[in-house]
Amino acid sequence: MESTLAAPSQSQSSESPIVKAVGVERVYGEGQAEVRALDGVDVTFEKGRFTSIMGPSGSGKSTLMHILAGLDKPTAGTVEIEGTDITGLDDGELTQLRRDKLGFVFQFFNLLPVLTAEENILLPLSIARKKPDQEWVDQVIDRVGLSDRREHRPSELSGGQQQRVAVARALVTKPAVLFADEPTGNLDSKASEDVLTMLRAAVDEVGQTVIMVTHEPDAAAHGDRLIALRDGKLVHDAPPVSADNVIELLKTLA
Repeated sequence: MESTLAAPSQSQSSESPIVKAVGVERVYGEGQAEVRALDGVDVTFEKGRFTSIMGPSGSGKSTLMHILAGLDKPTAGTVEIEGTDITGLDDGELTQLRRDKLGFVFQFFNLLPVLTAEENILLPLSIARKKPDQEWVDQVIDRVGLSDRREHRPSELSGGQQQRVAVARALVTKPAVLFADEPTGNLDSKASEDVLTMLRAAVDEVGQTVIMVTHEPDAAAHGDRLIALRDGKLVHDAPPVSADNVIELLKTLA
């Protein structure tokens, strides 16, 4: 866990945001059953920053992340990733974009039980039929503290170790943006801190962009920026400062 990662070879221009959402709406159902999960959200994300997204249950935070990542489509509005309007892409083009530009870490680790830790980490490259950069793979595995667990299967790993595999899997493709949806939701406090430290290092040492949905104030405080939603609207956008400040903010949103 002591080594550092060398920066991947990708553009880090600060001239434009890496992710941009304009007028994003998401409506489910019709008539009296209509639910407006997002209601005209405008937000941008700069390269090389760690942004936390929070809000009460039903505020739209997970819906926003899914739309930003191309996992769901807005009812109205546009989303751009590195200048590409992803709302106009078909399913095949979206799959290609997610494969080439995005990394994902979820609350549930989504590891294949028959594969070793290293095979799970390399899975996105295998699917894309890309040859691994072994030096980069070794750096990533070393940085997440799995050098002695490469050949272990998920059943032989703790929850924290499985989430480390998931973080390494997200980093190994050198994504433009890493999306994390409640990445510490199933972990104890020590494992949570380890995962958040890894995400923080991905930003500070590699220049990655991390966008994380969380309900945990301690997790949110690891970011450079905290945005909060309520009733599908963006109601807060500022540095998180501390976990205590985040708790006070959540009280005002409840």
